[in-house]
Amino acid sequence: MKDFSTNEREQRVKYIRALERFLNSCIGALKNENFDFVLFCKRIEKSYKVLKKVEESRLDSTYTNALQRYVELVLRTIVEDGGNHDEKHKLLLKEANLLEKEKNRGSYKKDKHKDQSFNDGY
Repeated sequence: MKDFSTNEREQRVKYIRALERFLNSCIGALKNENFDFVLFCKRIEKSYKVLKKVEESRLDSTYTNALQRYVELVLRTIVEDGGNHDEKHKLLLKEANLLEKEKNRGSYKKDKHKDQSFNDGY
C-alpha cells in the first residue's frame, strides 16, 4: 500500500508535467512563422482536454503558480470576443517568454574564470 504523501507527490508531479505540456504546446504554436489564431485555438482546446484529465493539485513555487496563471490567461484570451488577433498573439508570446525566463532564473551558472580574477591586494 502506498503512502498518502507519496501519492500526493505523484499527483503534483503529474499536474506540473501536464501544465508544462500545455505551455510547450502554446509556445510551439505561438512561435510558428505562419501563426493562425483559429488553428491556435483548436490546438489549445485539444491540449486543455488533456490537462483536464489530470487532477488539479496544490502548487507552491512561483514558477508553477505562474504556469497555472498562464493557462488561465490563454483560456480567457481564446474565449474573449473581439480584439485584434495580433495583439493577443503578442501578449501570449510575451507572457510565455516571461514564464520561460522564470523557469530558467533558478538555474545555477558557474563563474568561468573566478580564480584568475582573484586579487587579495598583495
